[in-house]
Amino acid sequence: MFMNSSPKILVVDPHEDQDVILGLASELRLNILSLLHKKSCNINEIAEALSLPQSTVATNVATLEKAGLVHSDIVKAKKGNQKICRAIYEELVIRFAEDEKRVRDDLIEVEMPIGLFTSYEVSAPCGLCSADSIIGYLDVPDSFLNPDRMKAGLLWFEQGWVEYKFPNNSLYKDRQIRKLEISVELSSETPGTDKDWLSDITLSVNNVEVGLWTSPGDFGDKRGKFTPEWWKLEGSQYGLLKNWSVSGEGSFVDGVRISDVALSDLALTEHHSIKVRIGVKDGARHVGGLNIFGRGYGNYDQAIILRLYFG
Repeated sequence: MFMNSSPKILVVDPHEDQDVILGLASELRLNILSLLHKKSCNINEIAEALSLPQSTVATNVATLEKAGLVHSDIVKAKKGNQKICRAIYEELVIRFAEDEKRVRDDLIEVEMPIGLFTSYEVSAPCGLCSADSIIGYLDVPDSFLNPDRMKAGLLWFEQGWVEYKFPNNSLYKDRQIRKLEISVELSSETPGTDKDWLSDITLSVNNVEVGLWTSPGDFGDKRGKFTPEWWKLEGSQYGLLKNWSVSGEGSFVDGVRISDVALSDLALTEHHSIKVRIGVKDGARHVGGLNIFGRGYGNYDQAIILRLYFG
């Protein structure tokens, strides 16, 4: 059974999202947000619950609306109209720019921790691990909402997907992007391990399915170079480093063409972020699960890397 939580999570860049930072920089506004996370309220209800003047509430709700943290609808009341307010996001994550690095003038590279997904839909068996311990509970999809998921170095599930939002740095370059590349260490997932366990792993960018790669197995014949000692050898130890790329000529995995999807299909200029979804589809020929290895696990000690090449 799938758990389709699809939590709304906002990843905040403190340098770019000043309106959001301003919206959060007030105990009063945080109290309003906390109340609206529990239920939608009109201005009078917020004022009564927090013992505040209606004018103060209205001013601060306007600030939260400007920040994109609260949405309000005007609906009919017994006398005239009223504003019904609700919180948009279930979770806010502040992400600093240390993970972003410019390697050379024609390349921008961003590394995303594997636990920093903004949405997910997974089925058991599933779980997450940090360098020190299991996060939440094994085979409980709700554990993918655990705040400690940000520390994850390994996550797995049988079928479903996780989605990440990368900053769209192509909008700030005066040259045209010629290739998008995503690098990530992956394997199949089965109870125990099995080197001959096939799984069709699909990657999508901006809701466009780029193509699939079939993982040959779930590897546990030896400990991963970076996998911690406490993680038993019966568990998945390492994966294969795969490089998806999309250019004007089509889409490729490790240089092998997998589809005709080209850069023009991704509508990069229309979005401020680049959504990357990795998963195993319900209707795949080989539904063999997925392990994603991040820092502290596997053989490569890297998270998910997105590279933009400019020409």
